[in-house]
Amino acid sequence: MRITHLGHSCLLVEGGDVRVLVDPGNFSSGFEELRDLDAVLITHQHPDHADPERLPDLLGANSHARLLVEPETVTAHGLPADAAFAAGSTTEVGSLSISAIGGQHALIHDQVPRPGNVGFVIAESGGPTLFHPGDSYAETPADVDVLAYPLSAPWTKVAETLEFLRAVRAPTAFPIHDATVSPAGRQLYLTHTANFSPEETGVVDLADGSPHDF
Repeated sequence: MRITHLGHSCLLVEGGDVRVLVDPGNFSSGFEELRDLDAVLITHQHPDHADPERLPDLLGANSHARLLVEPETVTAHGLPADAAFAAGSTTEVGSLSISAIGGQHALIHDQVPRPGNVGFVIAESGGPTLFHPGDSYAETPADVDVLAYPLSAPWTKVAETLEFLRAVRAPTAFPIHDATVSPAGRQLYLTHTANFSPEETGVVDLADGSPHDF
């Protein structure tokens, strides 16, 4: 499995001859140039995960790509009804098996509405399994080989991030959801998670935007 971090929560995941894009949001860059995508996955409706300005052009340029989208997001962004991919759903896209888990965004504050949110478990046939949780630490699936963990957000703190890493205990983890902090702040959070992750979890950083093979 090859993963390219395109900023914040956006990932290009390639397994075999399959290319899947996750969370093309407005804090990410480079995804709008992608072509020949087999699927586009969206965890929830917030614009840092689904850019309302660039998403239509991306989908128009990849008209054959399947859409697997958290159901409330389908309505919020005017996407085709058959794109709805609720928690509990599973499908195959080429050599990749994709499942949605969870259902609700993490709590920011009791006065802030909680939209739907699904995490995606992406398993490559004969290869590793990736977990992208969207904006939630609620789900901690077993047998995850590669964990994309939100590094900083209005809905979390470092102690909760570390609890999430320890609950999943993936052999490899890398930070996402990191555009909300300065470079110095990002390094601070990254150092905490690298130093206090479970012994069996190795933290790598994909921030340079280069493809990384797992």
